[in-house]
Amino acid sequence: MNKNIVVLGGGTGLSSLLTGLKMYPCSISAVVSVADDGRSTGKLRQEFNIPAVGDIRRVLVALSETEETVEKLMNYRFHTTSDLDGHTVGNILLAALIDMYGNLSNAIKHVSKTLNLKGDVLPLTDECVTLMGEMEDGEIIEGEHNITLSPKKIKKVFYKEKTNANPDVIKKINESDAIILSMGSIWTSIIPNLLCPDVIDAIDKTNSKIIYVCNLVTQPGETDDFCVSDHINLINSYLGKRKIDVVITNNEEIEPEVLKIYETEEQKSLVRVDDENIKIENISKPLISLENGSLRHNSVKLGLEIMNILTK
Repeated sequence: MNKNIVVLGGGTGLSSLLTGLKMYPCSISAVVSVADDGRSTGKLRQEFNIPAVGDIRRVLVALSETEETVEKLMNYRFHTTSDLDGHTVGNILLAALIDMYGNLSNAIKHVSKTLNLKGDVLPLTDECVTLMGEMEDGEIIEGEHNITLSPKKIKKVFYKEKTNANPDVIKKINESDAIILSMGSIWTSIIPNLLCPDVIDAIDKTNSKIIYVCNLVTQPGETDDFCVSDHINLINSYLGKRKIDVVITNNEEIEPEVLKIYETEEQKSLVRVDDENIKIENISKPLISLENGSLRHNSVKLGLEIMNILTK
């Protein structure tokens, strides 16, 4: 029997998780935060006053079961001296569809037919929202891109505007058997999905199992020195009455030379699995995939572990 799974996230982490999960018998609803304001997405937001489309594009491609050429086309980025420089075809396509059909949800429904999606892609909101960050020294920074660039430690994030969740998101949460918080930027991809009171209220009313896929490495300026329990505690502080039930972590050994590159060139370190502080079920398995020298979750293995949890 198919399980109804709602996945909350954004960025490449969410896309990677969905790439593996779509191979298994389940009904997927991917909820994507839409506050990104960098690169192509940021330019389109400013010009057309629309929600962020970049992460939506990545998730559409991840769940697509169409020809590889179409996926490459959606992700194709222009390199030119004109105003097209830096834009991706998929971002421009989504901006055009928003203009044609009124909002991002309608735009996704129309392009989904062409891409033959294995699941539903839902923007957290159809509103154009701005992520705000309060840093530990009290400074307030506006915009996801600026928050990420700041060297200061983040104290909390919130939306500048009163933000209402997409009704379809609430409906899918109500019908869910599991809610998965994907790996990714914890402050700017995961927590933004938990800043809508109606989302938290819907989660509190479900009996869904809440699963968190913990990041492999820390993020400079955001989660320096974080262990697994620190990630859990931070996310739980934004959840309501319901908290994370299960965490999925990696226990695969990583080559020292790979770790050294991460530590010296990217100021990232491996997230330590501090079992002594983890008070919930921890599914710890070898989940590493090395892609072009970069550490990634093995999407297929990760999808299998999620299905194993849900079929117990």
